[in-house]
Amino acid sequence: MSTHPSEQAGQLIDGKAIARALTEKIGQDVAAFIEQGNPLPGLAVVLVGNDPASEVYVKNKAIQTHRAGMRSFMHMLPESTSQDELLDLIAQLNANPRIHGVLVQLPLPKQIDPVVVTNAIAPHKDVDGLGEVNAGRLALGMDGIVPCTPLGCLMLLKSVHKDLTGKHAVVIGASNLVGKPMAQLLLRENCTVSVGHIHTQDIRGLARTGDILVVATGKHGLVRGDWIKPGATVIDVGITRVPTHEGRTRLVGDVAFDEARHVAGHITPVPGGVGPMTIACLLHNTLQAARVTQALLKNGDAS
Repeated sequence: MSTHPSEQAGQLIDGKAIARALTEKIGQDVAAFIEQGNPLPGLAVVLVGNDPASEVYVKNKAIQTHRAGMRSFMHMLPESTSQDELLDLIAQLNANPRIHGVLVQLPLPKQIDPVVVTNAIAPHKDVDGLGEVNAGRLALGMDGIVPCTPLGCLMLLKSVHKDLTGKHAVVIGASNLVGKPMAQLLLRENCTVSVGHIHTQDIRGLARTGDILVVATGKHGLVRGDWIKPGATVIDVGITRVPTHEGRTRLVGDVAFDEARHVAGHITPVPGGVGPMTIACLLHNTLQAARVTQALLKNGDAS
């Protein structure tokens, strides 16, 4: 297997450019939505605690929401917030007609059950798509709100492959946030799907069978170049901050990029790959939720 640089390197999938185009399209759709007499779509983001990375991410979401012509509602709660207090806030957001999407930033402090919180969000406002109603609709192949990161990954894949039918897709990682919904989306695209996880025997061998390889484990550098089928399309969802020799830090993914790019046909970088798409898809889901919420209000069904 050659690892000669430059001409043998796989093509980068530019998540920033694709996300920028999607965000511009969403902005146009929001303007059209408002011209039809509808209110500004509103997104409420709730952050519990003061994790620096989460704070930066949440503020970036607010900036992008405003750029797309939507209203942003920020709720910054202390680390000591109880589960009941958070549930009370979610109930208020569910009932607020100015808010069309509700997102609670994960992870949550240990005293709060994320499953209980996620399922407390009204399904038509669940812009993260993680509640049991939207997760169930995805599993059944029905319309619903799809989790932002897997949806972004699918859009990145479709920027390379117009038709995914018949391709063998390997997903490494089986979380409710990424791995499971990603597998469901790929099944819906008529892929043959394998899911690997911490208990999978010969995970390297499984990975090498994938025409498509999606990696979401949170373990940086896990997937090496010899794990990848030559010419495969690799989507790296992982993002970890690691120290450098200069005493600074840098962001890396779950895939050993310098090795993998010489084997893969197409690959997402970290940063600049999946990350921008996650926020763009959050805006996409917020507009979708606004459309559904307005329809429910007209029919008298929204709570």
